[in-house]
Amino acid sequence: MNPAIRTRLCTVAVTMTACLCAAGAALAQTTFPSRNVQVITPYPPGGSIDVIARAVAVRLTEMWGKNVVVDNRPGASGMIGTELATRAEADGHTLLAHTSSYPATAAVREKLPFDPARAIVPVGMFARAPMILAVHPSVPAKNVKELVALAKKNPGTLNYSSSGTGGNNHFSGALFAAAAGVKMTHIPYKGIAPAVTALAAGEVELVIASAAAVNPQLKANRIRALAVTSAEPTPLLPGLPAIAQSGVPGYTYELWWGMFAPAGISVERVGVISSAISKALASAEMKKFLDGESAEAWQLPVSQFAELLPKEIERYKKAAKLAGVTAQ
Repeated sequence: MNPAIRTRLCTVAVTMTACLCAAGAALAQTTFPSRNVQVITPYPPGGSIDVIARAVAVRLTEMWGKNVVVDNRPGASGMIGTELATRAEADGHTLLAHTSSYPATAAVREKLPFDPARAIVPVGMFARAPMILAVHPSVPAKNVKELVALAKKNPGTLNYSSSGTGGNNHFSGALFAAAAGVKMTHIPYKGIAPAVTALAAGEVELVIASAAAVNPQLKANRIRALAVTSAEPTPLLPGLPAIAQSGVPGYTYELWWGMFAPAGISVERVGVISSAISKALASAEMKKFLDGESAEAWQLPVSQFAELLPKEIERYKKAAKLAGVTAQ
């Protein structure tokens, strides 16, 4: 064969091989998920984020044809599981389901092995909802005004439970006490499920927690709901007055739940995951589920969700000072 022709053929072969390799690499990048997806939930089973994350995981499993597995990694008010997620490969196969407890906790941690505002990035919001102020049946107060009067009469004797120091339940309780002008004692637990169980057992007198967390004990009549933390009564929790309109003017506190990924994930991969979450939330099954959890889907655009986290951390730092929560 003519040497010139042989050289030309070799060049063509090399070029085709390179193109095929590039095409294969591109396909590998766009095929997602290529294996099972782990969703780290940094709290014990039974809490609101665990319940909601599992419901979303079922829909994502159906859509993707790969198992989306919720992995509970509790500890340090959610920081242990969060740190684990920050160290994972940023390809979307490890995700992190989190709540508004995260910026609250991050706001009162002086030293963390990661940057709480930048080590994780949002890939989709799930839902939002007000919280419920609930008491043990032995508490004589039948409404918020009577609870405030009881607390003023017996300063420091009313105990409220939480999922851990610096979390939503801690902040909401501390801010309630500050707004009402009363003194209560904070009792932290390792997660909201044991915190609500403690209330049902009479170990503490009250808790401010999500409907998802308190509903089982409410339905069993082991605890009693007094009010909601939204600015006004909400159809999500019919029949309950707002704390702000029942004796503590100006008091509000709402929750959100969402999905994050390790920093460094590509914009394209974020788009794929975000679109799948939006599709899952739009399903009739998911709407029915969220109605049952007294929450509403909140499909906040990823760009706005990204801005939310640093703003929330700063907001909670100010709230910590107001509530007298010291940095740890």
